[in-house]
Amino acid sequence: MKRGSTLFLKLAVFLLGVPILALCIFGLPSLARDVAEGDPPYDYAIYIIIVLMYISAIPFFGALYQAFRLLSYIDKNNAFSELSVKALRNIKVFAITITGLYVASLPFFYIFAELDDAPGVVLVGMAFVFAPMVVAVFAAVLQKLLKDAIDIKSENDLTV
Repeated sequence: MKRGSTLFLKLAVFLLGVPILALCIFGLPSLARDVAEGDPPYDYAIYIIIVLMYISAIPFFGALYQAFRLLSYIDKNNAFSELSVKALRNIKVFAITITGLYVASLPFFYIFAELDDAPGVVLVGMAFVFAPMVVAVFAAVLQKLLKDAIDIKSENDLTV
């Protein structure tokens, strides 16, 4: 595979991490300050959502690191290896972890939506659940396909 395409994907992985890092450094503390200055009756719900977002950043960056490693394996012509399968499995586990954290935050999105009388907030919370779930399913499918390809390759190597 051409190195240029994996270089582009590595850049994309890096650029996916930059806004999340900026959100963790600047956005979420600003949101917490705004909540602290006001006096909403359910401010604990917003704080719990913020804490869960910080916690979910850990598996997010872990998944980005695993994606970067997977692209490095592809660069080294090592795509059809157990290391690639392991990287996809780790990405799947990280995505499931993020999904679980956001499912745990859904009741707090509901409390916040009731407070503001804005049912769209619950839909935003559900989007946070749906996105990592799609990544987990996609990684699981790729992991199975790669594992089957490795098995076929090793079977053919033994036949020759």
